[in-house]
Amino acid sequence: MRLNGKWMGRILIAIVILSLILGAMEFVREREKKEPVSLFSQMTGFLMEPYLPGIRRMCEGDFVPAGGDFLERGVLARYPALLFLTENGHGNVTESDYARLLLPEGSDEDRKGVPDEALDYEEDAMHLEGSMESAFREENERYLTAQEEETQIETQIETEEEAKSETERSFVQAAGKSYRYQWEELADYQSLIKAFYAVDSTTVAGEELLQAKTLLEKDMSIRGSADAPQILIYHTHSKESFVDSIPGDPNSGILGAGEYLAALLREQYGYNVIHNSGCYDEDRDYAYSNSLPEIERILAENPSIEAVIDLHRDEMPKDRRLVLDLQGRPTAQFMFFNGLCRTKKGPIEQLENPYLEDNLSLSFQMQAACNEYYPGIARRIYLKAYRYNMHLCPKSLLIELGAQNNTEEEIHNACDALAHVLDLVFSGREPERE
Repeated sequence: MRLNGKWMGRILIAIVILSLILGAMEFVREREKKEPVSLFSQMTGFLMEPYLPGIRRMCEGDFVPAGGDFLERGVLARYPALLFLTENGHGNVTESDYARLLLPEGSDEDRKGVPDEALDYEEDAMHLEGSMESAFREENERYLTAQEEETQIETQIETEEEAKSETERSFVQAAGKSYRYQWEELADYQSLIKAFYAVDSTTVAGEELLQAKTLLEKDMSIRGSADAPQILIYHTHSKESFVDSIPGDPNSGILGAGEYLAALLREQYGYNVIHNSGCYDEDRDYAYSNSLPEIERILAENPSIEAVIDLHRDEMPKDRRLVLDLQGRPTAQFMFFNGLCRTKKGPIEQLENPYLEDNLSLSFQMQAACNEYYPGIARRIYLKAYRYNMHLCPKSLLIELGAQNNTEEEIHNACDALAHVLDLVFSGREPERE
């Protein structure tokens, strides 16, 4: 029996070796695109079917190198972005891959393929000349001077001083631009990238997408009346919070920021805004696929909606805070985020976005207005590979408002400036056109 056992073991080893040899020969044949050799197929079936059915199934249909499927499914399945790039480096995927493609959107949105400092403007950037605080003070001087000139009676001086003190603590819309772009200087693609964008290592932009003249020419104004909903604000990651947010309080965290922004747009600027506070990130990996059908439903029920804002907050190292002094108020910085629907290998066909050029135009016009009216409040526009549900509406914005270590006060102060810039673009006052 011992002898038989040894021989059986040797026979099985021989079968495995022969199967691997046949598999290698089949692989070579496929690579060279030769006509199939029926003898190989017959021997493979005869030897593998009774003894190694698993390997037999792997060899059926299009050839897959032995072990490849196990490596990708068993090891890389926990890293969907890497799995996608490994299996679909050319950028083409099948319908069955669609759900898996959405995973990287939810799971690695905060992972940036550029150094963090690449998102900030350098101190010598043209639109940050001199002290930002001085620029903001100059903006307010016109407002404060007008207030002082209206005072005619000497007995009202004390009341006026109190009003000035209150004005310094509250937000004042910038009366004019602190800086004006010379667009002819940004006609070159590389100059435009340097002045406005941070491009993630997973993707590539290209001159066909980013030309200042084209981005400025698109009309991003809202044309409908406020009799029906015009703007939708929602949160793919509704559980995101800030350093002093109150857990479970819907008036706190990113939900509270969304409601505050919606109230500003309604009450100060006259827009009809829907704020959707649905929770889609119980499982963060599936947040975008969870939010998609609900946002589609809202848009179908409210065809008057012209703009969609997905409001998030960023994730930063503990020692880094996105805050600046704006009109004497601590104010969080924010960032516009675009998905390009393509890796460096090419388009991700199952993540097509017919409104990509519109999305890019809107974020560009918003960024330009921020830099001209409130220098330093907006970080560079971030471009990444996927889609992030920005295909549902031409005027789609994904905004990263502050980060986890900002305070609620800093976030709300940022919303004041953000609402004003949204109105500048949605009203058609910006960008200025001849």
